[in-house]
Amino acid sequence: MRRYGKHTDEDDIRTRPNRKGNRPRTNIRPKHEDAAEGLVLTVDRGRLTCLVDDRIVTAMKARELGRKAAVVGDRVALVGDLSGAKDTLARIVRIEERSSLLRRTADDDDPYERVVVANADQLAIVTALADPEPRPRLIDRCLVAAYDGGLEPLLVMTKSDLAPPDKLLELYGDLDIPYVVTSREELENGNAAGRVREHLDGRVTAFVGHSGVGKTTLVNALVPEDRRRTTGRVNAVTGRGRHTTTSALALPLSDDDGWVIDTPGVRSFGLAHIDPSRVIHAFPDLEPGTEGCPRACSHDEPDCALDSWVAEGHADPARLYSLRRLLATRERKEGD
Repeated sequence: MRRYGKHTDEDDIRTRPNRKGNRPRTNIRPKHEDAAEGLVLTVDRGRLTCLVDDRIVTAMKARELGRKAAVVGDRVALVGDLSGAKDTLARIVRIEERSSLLRRTADDDDPYERVVVANADQLAIVTALADPEPRPRLIDRCLVAAYDGGLEPLLVMTKSDLAPPDKLLELYGDLDIPYVVTSREELENGNAAGRVREHLDGRVTAFVGHSGVGKTTLVNALVPEDRRRTTGRVNAVTGRGRHTTTSALALPLSDDDGWVIDTPGVRSFGLAHIDPSRVIHAFPDLEPGTEGCPRACSHDEPDCALDSWVAEGHADPARLYSLRRLLATRERKEGD
């Protein structure tokens, strides 16, 4: 068998022709400095709907981005046909740096994380007070994901005509989370939408919640000109709702004063991707007390310095309890 060196000058070596007749591949990628800026509104089977200036443009991810995927809320750079005309297709060539990222996994043993929303300022956690019953463990998990991803939480409680909010308010009062309580009647006459809107103006807010809690109904009330789905009903046997939203969608509030991102209803919120050491950043009153903690302290062990910090009166004991409850949520099933 004949072998050739790197610099052979044999003229009988067979070379494979380039059948496509195009230029050879290169690792040097174009910078696309003239690309237009856009906002990803929704993603559906490889096609991304983007807002470019005042036009809705359909695009696909450029091959040069590799496995990096754009999600709702991403700010992207696009080239190609940006007219927004029917049957046109642009290319996303760059995903800009993200300011925040809401992620989840299917469960706590799943190593594959799913990016839900990018660049949101706030996470509105929607829970019904009854029909279906509240799931505090799911709320806790959403809170941990919000703190980890750089989003501020907002608790929205619906269906107050069926049950009072006192129990949930007592449970989350020490976390100092802003909240809004709504009823079905208020959603129908618009009063609830107005009170929720006060927390949304000028911000990008992602809405997340268990199926059947009225999340999409609330979004429809906030953006009535863009009603997206018919509402689903709660199963009388299982107490679970039916998914009425199948993909995340960004919708502008009136007067261009903020954005609402409606996401599909969730039945689980895995936290396999969460680093517990980052959750303490959401408790600025407790964070200084961790300076005396041993390395890799879980903040829920006998040698944790937070116990003495709180005992000395630097912070409210209820806040330490709340921190440890959130940190322990990965160890509990959501239905507990």
